[in-house]
Amino acid sequence: MKTYAPADIRNFAIVGHASSGKTMLAEAMLMCGGGINRMGRIADGSTVSDYHVSEKNRQISVSASLLHTEWMGKKFNLIDTPGYLDFISEGLGALRVGDFALVVIHAQHGLGVGTDRVWNYATGYGLPKMIVVNALEKEHTDFDAVLKQTQEHFGRHVFPLAVPVNAGPGFNQVLDVLRSEIVTYATDGSGKYTEVPATGEWETRVKELHRALIEHIAESDDTLMNKFFEQGSISEAEFRAGIHAAVQKELFIPLFCASAETNIGVARLMDFIAKYGSSPVDRKKVPAHTADGADTMIALDDAETAAYVFKTMSEAHFGELSFFRVYAGSVSTGMDLLNSDRKISERIGQLYILNGQNREPVGALGAGDIGATVKLKDSHTGNTLCSPKRPVTLPKVNYPRPNIHAALVAKVKGEEDKIASGLAALHHEDPTFLHYVDGELHQTILSAQGELHLEVVADRLRRRHNVHVELAQPRVKYRETIKGKGDSKYRHKKQTGGAGQFAEVWMRIEPRPRDSGVEFIQSLVGQNVDRNFVPSVEKGVRQACTEGVLAGCRVTDVRIDFYDGKMHPVDSKDIAFQIAGYFAFKEAFTAAKPCLLEPIETVEIRIPEDCMGKVMGDLSSRRGKILGMDTDGAFQLIKAHVPTNELHHYSSTLRSLTGGRGVHSEEFSHYEEMPCDAAEQVVEEAKKLKTNHQPH
Repeated sequence: MKTYAPADIRNFAIVGHASSGKTMLAEAMLMCGGGINRMGRIADGSTVSDYHVSEKNRQISVSASLLHTEWMGKKFNLIDTPGYLDFISEGLGALRVGDFALVVIHAQHGLGVGTDRVWNYATGYGLPKMIVVNALEKEHTDFDAVLKQTQEHFGRHVFPLAVPVNAGPGFNQVLDVLRSEIVTYATDGSGKYTEVPATGEWETRVKELHRALIEHIAESDDTLMNKFFEQGSISEAEFRAGIHAAVQKELFIPLFCASAETNIGVARLMDFIAKYGSSPVDRKKVPAHTADGADTMIALDDAETAAYVFKTMSEAHFGELSFFRVYAGSVSTGMDLLNSDRKISERIGQLYILNGQNREPVGALGAGDIGATVKLKDSHTGNTLCSPKRPVTLPKVNYPRPNIHAALVAKVKGEEDKIASGLAALHHEDPTFLHYVDGELHQTILSAQGELHLEVVADRLRRRHNVHVELAQPRVKYRETIKGKGDSKYRHKKQTGGAGQFAEVWMRIEPRPRDSGVEFIQSLVGQNVDRNFVPSVEKGVRQACTEGVLAGCRVTDVRIDFYDGKMHPVDSKDIAFQIAGYFAFKEAFTAAKPCLLEPIETVEIRIPEDCMGKVMGDLSSRRGKILGMDTDGAFQLIKAHVPTNELHHYSSTLRSLTGGRGVHSEEFSHYEEMPCDAAEQVVEEAKKLKTNHQPH
């Protein structure tokens, strides 16, 4: 493979809402660049970037794919990312190492919630954007409406550099604003085209657009602006030089139109990327930290190597594959680099450039380039590999907190160790899912970005680690408390041959404020009970509070007062008072109007306006209480309190209610009393569990 100077490299992430056509756009780019000689199809599972089993089965991207091609002497490193927010970590990693974001919008559906999310992430990374309105070959598309919506949402700097001439079935002509030409594409998917000057109404339209475009570009540079005002125009050379600068400053966000499936409009988009797209030179210096935590900058032309691992994945035949971008120096086979996060040395093995699962071995990768290596000892997503002479750490991606949970149920005994090591390996690969063993629920809990994400993690666990597991609804952490006061006088007496057991405990209990926990006090007077037995009684009470009385759930918000009792000079001992305390508490609790509390989540939902009625109706069926509503452009934001137990599978429901355009987040808020019928059901289920000897 030839070596490319940093200025000749174009690193970009293809991002956007689910099903906007990102994978097919990547496929069309590979076709134009000669990387493939025939375009694959999602339905056949034959695209270059969607090659994993889970992607072929579901016909969606679940993993970011690194692809490369050459166009006009420039190397394109394009990363095709999943649109479902369940797999947002893949998009975040790609944006972290890209030099600009190519945002894809579906012409029929317009902006989605995912479009907004990736746009904000790209802005957070300081990345310029380009927009592609895709799928213009579909029926009932309205390019002008999508353009207007995009400009209203993302600002007036969004500007069309291409306009469809014959959108809809048969779409193959585009008005090229920069060249004032009508471009007619071949309908065989080759991406080839012919150009003729725009005439008639199209000539009028392109003149208007051209004039507006020159004003946009002039605005980005004071010198150009002055020339424009003095002369009424700027030269072609000045205008073209100004485009790149305006894109970098985001004073100009170019918008293109395309049909990725039929490879219409893609070649001219690639021309623009090659001529004006960001290269590593545009972000010549990046922030980093030295070994002692001080801020520093890494420059592209530094001699000492610095590379960032933005993705790791396990492959059946290759082992663990680490994807990285070189920010300074170069990386070559056989080189020893320091993993500055883990303080270990890594010997670099075979290097590859990738097109999906197709690998091409290379000897070295220079500054600004992206590639992959295999079999690193202990380097994972987010780690920095650098020269031991200059230890630095590059900033990591901040991943969103997972908020969808499931219990992992082992179907075969004896696989616990395999499951634990499999989960640890998968977490290294994908930091956006977490797992832990919950001592209270006696369940292994997986937390992920969405239900689809949970299913994919469980799939990978089964397939790669050969274990038998299923996902189940996690048990809910209900709490037990009281609404009234209770009193008990419990005597424990046991006589068996030798020394007996005797203890009598008198106890009063009353409610405490919500979320204040359990308070144990003693108000003993006189000599009826030796004070040495107070800790024994408390131990018994705490045990009963942990086990629960009504439904095996922990007790909370109760004050317990051990105020009197009786003892025996010989038979009273620690164990006797523990047992008496335990049962005295249960008796008092039962007499004090016990009730169940359920956890309540604060749910934030973001949906298109036309889905409001359906979503609100569904929330009320889940006992949801609306806290507030807000508007953000075309989207509605709903904030509500919903019981945890009502939210299982909610993301799937929301997806179907909104045609995949809605997203939500959940965060624990507080406990509140359950309605009687719901509480009775939980108590009944707990009794059944106890009967079956299953721990709760």
